Amino acid sequence: MDVGIPKEVKDSEFRVAATPEGVRELVRAGHRVVVEASAGLGSAIADEQFEAAGAEIVPDADAVFSAVEMIVKVKEPQPEEYPRFRPGHVLFTYLHLAADERLTRFLADTDVVSVAYETVQASDGRLPLLAPMSEIAGRMAPQEGAAVLERPRGGRGVLMGGASGVAPAKVVVLGAGMAGANAAQIAAGMEADVTVVDRNVDRLRDIDRIWHGRIQTVMSSALAIERLVIEADMVVGAVLIPGAKAPRLVGAETLSAMQAGAVLVDISIDQGGTFETSHVTTHSDPTYVVDGVVHYCVGNMPGAVPRTSTYALTNVTLPYVAAIAARGIDDAVRADPELAAGVNVYGGAITNEGVATAHGLEAVPLSRMINEVDESRP
Repeated sequence: MDVGIPKEVKDSEFRVAATPEGVRELVRAGHRVVVEASAGLGSAIADEQFEAAGAEIVPDADAVFSAVEMIVKVKEPQPEEYPRFRPGHVLFTYLHLAADERLTRFLADTDVVSVAYETVQASDGRLPLLAPMSEIAGRMAPQEGAAVLERPRGGRGVLMGGASGVAPAKVVVLGAGMAGANAAQIAAGMEADVTVVDRNVDRLRDIDRIWHGRIQTVMSSALAIERLVIEADMVVGAVLIPGAKAPRLVGAETLSAMQAGAVLVDISIDQGGTFETSHVTTHSDPTYVVDGVVHYCVGNMPGAVPRTSTYALTNVTLPYVAAIAARGIDDAVRADPELAAGVNVYGGAITNEGVATAHGLEAVPLSRMINEVDESRP
């Protein structure tokens, strides 16, 4: 199969969808890999490194899209990229379609087979392609929030670890999954007073067992969240429902009662956000203020550490890319239920229930769509 790696165009997105090591594995398996010139520079990967691994370097994105069957990206297509897609393209990337009706309808109308990293799901519920970026975003959240807490950045002027005789910052983490657990770990390492909230008591037990009370755990409820958020210096939103919009756990009324200069870091913003007042921001303009509360809602946080992120991402996506390239998308999803769960759009239909529900559309089972395609073939 011909596989294309275009340069990312989202604001301050410096990651690239493959490393030279990943390219070499695909080329050794007999596939052609086409990489847009300078696609890897943001991750400190030169064109010469891709060429040495066997990639073909082309001058622009148009040349990539027109030459290949499968497009592998990091972030969802931007409007400027829409005209480059053609029916039958296989797109493999982070999509977060539940938060983007325009993109959802475009992919369906254009008949692009759209496979989302974030909904590839193992039988035990794990999200193997979301995990590394959730880990990185979680680890970044306290450090970004700590910077915004400084007075020159609009925050309350609170040091995460406090000082001798002065209490540390109160940090509340909503969600104890991969992102939330990592956010809590880093915040605790900065010596903040950390509380994690989740409705899964087993996750809370895991945190309590590891941290022996150093991180407090609270069962999620509307009242508990309200009380904790109002008193917090920093709140990290890290709640995920695979494929669906994130639940809005903090309303505008609660937010208005928070302390002036408190900080919200919304890791869930790719899926719509945890806070009612959240909207997507960028690395070039990361924050805004509502009712005196500073919101940090950057939609591609790991893009700020692209060298780490690119290698972590390729480590987990490469086996799936290789499977699609070797077998074609139909046979690959038949053979692997995990990969099948990643298919959000196929044959012009929405095949992910969470995405369809978010936009009031009908979800069509992937198995039915593939069978219909098979029956239509001569």
